[in-house]
Amino acid sequence: MIASLQGVLESLGGDYAIINVGGVGFRVYMPTSVLSTLGKAGEEVRVYTHLHVKDDDLSLYGFGSTDELTLFETLIGVSGLGPRLALAMLSSLTVDQLTLAIATGSTDLLTTVPGIGKKVADRLVLELKDKIGAGLIATPAAQIAQENTDVLAALTSLGYSVAEASRAVATLPAASDLSIEERIKLALQYFGG
Repeated sequence: MIASLQGVLESLGGDYAIINVGGVGFRVYMPTSVLSTLGKAGEEVRVYTHLHVKDDDLSLYGFGSTDELTLFETLIGVSGLGPRLALAMLSSLTVDQLTLAIATGSTDLLTTVPGIGKKVADRLVLELKDKIGAGLIATPAAQIAQENTDVLAALTSLGYSVAEASRAVATLPAASDLSIEERIKLALQYFGG
């Protein structure tokens, strides 16, 4: 098993990078978010990898952090979800957004990923909700009141981390008759001081 690679970046493709390690060039498929921050040709890079073995194909998938790698390996454990679709998910959403969507059952956010329909989103939530809620994320996202999951999703889509968004949502009044827009506005005021 190849757990990580450290070497010189030779070139970038649409969904992969060629990394030269000791004279051997490895084609490593990566989320676009990682490719955009990897660096320029000739620079030293390090990625955490997953070697995927399928019949007559060996493919190497690379990630910028162990959190991304762990989530990728969790996603490909879902029946019917291959590594390419898991890579598309990590290209479209951050680790925080994905774990939040799964932990809170937000299939609407999951279906924004190209290739993920309602059936696959439902299967993801069904198979992974307990795993994600039981410790894959270190925030209480799974315990947030159902009426505030939309607020949490909105805040993370604005760029706040799940931890920051959770703290803001925790300040909202319990069982209020506020609309979603009003709850988001109140949560944003938390960040304003």
